[in-house]
Amino acid sequence: MTLAAPAPAHEAPAPERARPRTLTPRFFARHLTRFALSLTALLVASFAMIHLIPGDPLRKMLGPTAPKELIEQRRDELGLDDSIPVQFVHYLRDVFSGDLGTSFISAQPVSTIIRDGLLNTLALALLATVVALLVAVPLGMWGAVRTENGRSRRTESAFGALTGAAVAVPEYLYALALVIVFALGLSWFPPAGLTGPASYVLPVLALAIGPAAMIARVARVETLRELGSDYMRLARAKRLPAGRLYVRHLLPNTLTATLTMGGLLLSGLITGSVLVENVFAWPGLGLRTVEAITQKDYPVAQAVILVYGAIVLAVNFVVDLALGALDPKSALSTGKEN
Repeated sequence: MTLAAPAPAHEAPAPERARPRTLTPRFFARHLTRFALSLTALLVASFAMIHLIPGDPLRKMLGPTAPKELIEQRRDELGLDDSIPVQFVHYLRDVFSGDLGTSFISAQPVSTIIRDGLLNTLALALLATVVALLVAVPLGMWGAVRTENGRSRRTESAFGALTGAAVAVPEYLYALALVIVFALGLSWFPPAGLTGPASYVLPVLALAIGPAAMIARVARVETLRELGSDYMRLARAKRLPAGRLYVRHLLPNTLTATLTMGGLLLSGLITGSVLVENVFAWPGLGLRTVEAITQKDYPVAQAVILVYGAIVLAVNFVVDLALGALDPKSALSTGKEN
């Protein structure tokens, strides 16, 4: 007769897996290296812009009737007679010292033109990003709670149709519609320019509607995924109040992907606000870009390309670090940190 071994009174709990450390020096150095390499490629591309223009760029800048002496003078001022490597070294020196040249149209320092326009563009893009997130996250969470487990098919269909249509409409069409209805029709807001706080309302809405719909769709998917997780089942079993259940437990766990998209959205709004700024005659970098291209003001156009690219790279770098801090798994997707 074989006697079974007595069962232990209680089993030792399984050791908890260590939470991966993401913001280690190696993680930071890897992303910093990527940022530096991308910035180097951007500097090369912006420098090459003048040299890739077909024909003589100075002749295009100054016009076909410009005297030869003026062209030779400007060529000497810009150092275009030097070798390409020497010109690139001088270009790097000027960029990192803040000297981006002089506008051929207004004779103003390009750095001054970029600074003034960039501040207005950043204000517009930041406000649009905040508005989009404040609307999209609650809307996406509400849509997920209402349609969880196949409930309310009508709500699900309406949510998908409305947000899909909102994403499909270009920002400049929103801008035109808002101007026609709220500026020209109702006279609630100024139609153009920057004359006060009311001037921000229509351009911010024009930039925020499409991104808010897109983020709402992402927030709904993330919320549905979290609603089916074990911790949410446990929280519901405890019959926690709705505010505590959704705000304290659900919201933080749905924000990772949403905030990542919000960060990328910010860089997209900064670089993609050109048409909206032109509709509202907004004194931002987008308006300066169109003016520089149409007037063949190549020093300004060259600087705008550099600034736009640097903004995108910087925002992506910050988003990568923030994602690594919020979601430990994100670091493991690009390499081991051990």
